[in-house]
Amino acid sequence: MPNYIILYNWMDQGIRNVKDVPKRIDMFKSGLEKVGAKLINEYFTFGEYDGIIIVEAPDDKVIMKVMLSTGSLGNVRTRTLKAFTYNEENREIFENL
Repeated sequence: MPNYIILYNWMDQGIRNVKDVPKRIDMFKSGLEKVGAKLINEYFTFGEYDGIIIVEAPDDKVIMKVMLSTGSLGNVRTRTLKAFTYNEENREIFENL
């Protein structure tokens, strides 16, 4: 399954209700599972972004649906990156340059 890296920043509502983060993470994880995706890990960060989430999802349409749904809640603003692991399957990309 494709991997996605989601970079996010708190919006005013999200940081104002920061005590609800555990509940929101559980809801996000549950929402992913309902569409066949999986939360790999979440990191809180310092710097340009407040956090990073790594997700596995069946395809781009699924992750788009999840991110639109998440964004509509008004707690975070996200940027989503599709990620490719370096493995035997993808090794040929580099070898055939």
